[in-house]
Amino acid sequence: MNNIKKLLDIMATLRDPKDGCAWDVEQTFETVAPYTVEEAYEVAEAVDNNDMDGLKDELGDLLFQVVFHARMAEEEGHFNFSDVVDAIAEKMIRRHPHVFADETFRTAEEQTVAWEEQKATERAQKKQKSILDGVTVGLPALTRAIKLQNRAARVGFDWPQTMQVIDKLNEEMAELSEELVKNKQDQAKIEEEFGDMMFVYANLARHLKIDPEQALKKANNKFTNRFNKIEQYIENKDKSFDQYSLEELEEFWIKAKEEERK
Repeated sequence: MNNIKKLLDIMATLRDPKDGCAWDVEQTFETVAPYTVEEAYEVAEAVDNNDMDGLKDELGDLLFQVVFHARMAEEEGHFNFSDVVDAIAEKMIRRHPHVFADETFRTAEEQTVAWEEQKATERAQKKQKSILDGVTVGLPALTRAIKLQNRAARVGFDWPQTMQVIDKLNEEMAELSEELVKNKQDQAKIEEEFGDMMFVYANLARHLKIDPEQALKKANNKFTNRFNKIEQYIENKDKSFDQYSLEELEEFWIKAKEEERK
């Protein structure tokens, strides 16, 4: 694929110690990693916005991140871009025996189970002993919580009923409340109890088959839209935002909500 070779050549030129770009040359895996995460989020944002032109650009940016990491690895003698492609191609064939081998056709649900079983086998081959090994620490915390809980649930460590999760959530909220009403508040303990509560919220989302990241993203968007409405209401008034009382702002908020329903 000549276009891939062109991109690899561009990356090699940028990393050339003599004639390359000074910024690109001084980068390391650690300094590039945050940009890789950022580009992945920008891909997701383009998908959410149904922006196909944007998605094309963002996928290119993300691909460049893969090429960047592969080039640095090649320079250090670990692997190159071709090795990355070979590895993912082999993995996809291995994880889809119902497509590329003689195994019978699977439903989507059966494939999900088989996929997890295959990943468990791969973890064992990598000498990862814990059921929770391999759940990436760098994931957003809510997403990682869901993955950890899914792993535990596969061996029966899970509430069988959703209402039991809600009971646990109420328990964690009560424990947080207890910390908040103490005369001498322990901020570290408050943070711990809040984290426990959020972990159970993630578990509740899992039981309800809701992606908590997506649910919160939608809530963020809803808040932003309503707050922008309030700003529009105030824009032509004779007072600035901070001169309104909370009660007055609440009235604007209710008005914004009512407009959404129309």
